[in-house]
Amino acid sequence: MAFITDGDRFHADDHHGLVIGLAADLVEHDSGYHTHNKDQLLFSHHGCMVISLDGVKCVLPPMRAAWIPAGIEHKAQTSNVTQYRSLYFAQSLQSRLPRTLKIFDINPLMSALMERMAFWPFDKPDDEQINAVNLLIEELNLAEDNHLNLPLPSDLRLKHWLADIDSDEFTAPTLAELSQHVGASAKTITRIFNKEVGMPYQSWRQQWRLLTAIELLSKNWRISDIAHHLAFSSDSAFISFFRDKTGYTPANFIRDHKS
Repeated sequence: MAFITDGDRFHADDHHGLVIGLAADLVEHDSGYHTHNKDQLLFSHHGCMVISLDGVKCVLPPMRAAWIPAGIEHKAQTSNVTQYRSLYFAQSLQSRLPRTLKIFDINPLMSALMERMAFWPFDKPDDEQINAVNLLIEELNLAEDNHLNLPLPSDLRLKHWLADIDSDEFTAPTLAELSQHVGASAKTITRIFNKEVGMPYQSWRQQWRLLTAIELLSKNWRISDIAHHLAFSSDSAFISFFRDKTGYTPANFIRDHKS
């Protein structure tokens, strides 16, 4: 069967077939850094996943998927109750599939296909898979990356500060505060971020605020607590920021991104 519990052992590369599907109910889970020889597509129906790769942190709220090509080292962390779904694609399909990381919204057709594939048997014959696989590949290639990710600088002066970025206690302070914290001038920090992540620190901080807000909303944090944690002057300032970035209020975002 394709459904496993958190304690079960599963290695995608141990199984054969065009697509190997996996479904699991995970509460708190950290896969640790690993790689696959197969391309991977993963999403959840409920809760939030954080995907960490070399130099990038990605947040997946419900019904948003991550496409991770083969060979990319990554780890997946879940919080709250997450109905985890993952598909692994045979190497013979790689020429037809995207070769770069993508984070994208799942349309109803993709959701139905992925749910069916996640539960089909590991030994399902290829000729019984082919129609659904071809349709999903078409949808994958049409999906647009929505850039819900956070590039991370690698400069050693920022290493200690960034070490706890996966923790709820991590904060991204103002540029002046960060300068004091890491012992580097604001000008130096700005140069590091422009060079290593392609944006100034202030823009990076706003992206961190957005992704952290989505993650904390998925953990059922209260809006007032999120606004305080992210250093907004008021709840209304946070709500306005979130609406400007996503087109949703925080409450409506979580409601509309649940299955």
